[in-house]
Amino acid sequence: MNKSLTSIANGKRRNRATISDMADALGLTKSTVSRAMNGYPDISEATQLRVKRMAEKLSYRPLSHAQAIKTGRTRSLGLVLQLSDHDAQRPFLAEFLAGLSAGAHAEGWTMTVAASENNEDLIETFRALLRDGKADGFILPRAMRNDPRVRLLREAEVPFVLFGRQEDDTDCAWFDILGEDAMRNAVMHLAALGHRRIGFINGGTQYAYAPLREQGFRQGMKDADLPVDPDLVAEDAVTIRDGAAVANGLLNNKTPPTAIVCAVDFAALGVYEAAKKLGLVIGQDLSIVGYDGIPEGAHAQPPLTTFSVDNKVAGERLSHILMRRIHGEELDQLRETASATFVKRGSTGPPPPSQS
Repeated sequence: MNKSLTSIANGKRRNRATISDMADALGLTKSTVSRAMNGYPDISEATQLRVKRMAEKLSYRPLSHAQAIKTGRTRSLGLVLQLSDHDAQRPFLAEFLAGLSAGAHAEGWTMTVAASENNEDLIETFRALLRDGKADGFILPRAMRNDPRVRLLREAEVPFVLFGRQEDDTDCAWFDILGEDAMRNAVMHLAALGHRRIGFINGGTQYAYAPLREQGFRQGMKDADLPVDPDLVAEDAVTIRDGAAVANGLLNNKTPPTAIVCAVDFAALGVYEAAKKLGLVIGQDLSIVGYDGIPEGAHAQPPLTTFSVDNKVAGERLSHILMRRIHGEELDQLRETASATFVKRGSTGPPPPSQS
C-alpha cells in the first residue's frame, strides 16, 4: 500500500478517500471498483467483498450526486404506502420499514417513502415519483390480483419487486410467504386434534394471497380426507368487525364448525367476539387458527394459535432483491419464498366430546 493510502488507513489523512485510492489499494481498475461497489453481476462475489471491505477500511463513500450523473441512478428504493389500508398504521409496518431500510443501508442505498390517501391517489403518486426520478425501483407491498402498480411500472420499464406473487409473472420479481402451506398445515393441525367440521374465513379477495390461502385450505381438507362445506367458507374479512360478522353466520349454521381457520389474525379475533356472544369457550367449544402473528393475538384470551410472519426479514429480502434487479440479474433468480412460523397457543384443542 502506498504512503497516501497508509495514512488514509491510519486515519491521518483528512481528505476524502477517492475511487482512485481504492483502485490503487486493491490493484484493480477504477471501473472494476465502481462496478463492484454497485453490485454488477459481472463482478465476482469475492471481488465485491474485497472492494466493500476496503471501502469500510478507508471510510470510502461514493458521492451520490456523482454516481447519479454517471449511472443515471439515485441509489434510492421507492415505497408508496396506502393510508387507506385497514391496517396501515399497525406495528408490523414499523418492522417492515426497518427491514427495508436496513437492507438498503447495508449496500449504501436510501429509501424514498411516499404515501397516498386512497386508491385513486395511488397511481398519481407513483407517476409523480417517476416523473421526478426519485427512485431507481419500487417495492410493492401487499400484491393485488389485478395490480395497477404492476401495470404502470411494466409500461414505464421501471424495476419493481412484489411482496406477494402474481398469476401473470411477466417482468415480476418477488418475495412471498407461503400462506397456502400455512392454511394447509392449520387444517392438518386441527384434524389431528379430532376436528371434522372445519370452517374457513379468507381475507380480502382483491389481494393476491386470497386464492392461494383458499387453495391451501382446500388442499389440507383433501389431505385430511375431510369434505369442504360451502356454508362454512367465507371471504373478505380483514378486520375484527368483518371477522365477527362472517363468523356469526358460520356459527349459527344448523351444523356449525368446531374449528375455523382464518387467513388473517384480525378476522380470527373477530371470531372470538362472535363466539363470546354465543357463549362458546375458545379452545374448548371452538378452535381457531389465524395467520400473521400480530401482537394482539398473543394477548387475546386464550392466546391465538397462529402462523407468524417476520416482517423485518421480509423487508430486508425485498430491498436486496430489488437492488439485484436494478443491477440486471435475471428474474428467475429474483423470486423467493419463505415459510411462516407455527405458533401453537391456547385457541386450539380437541373438539367437544359430543362433536368429535
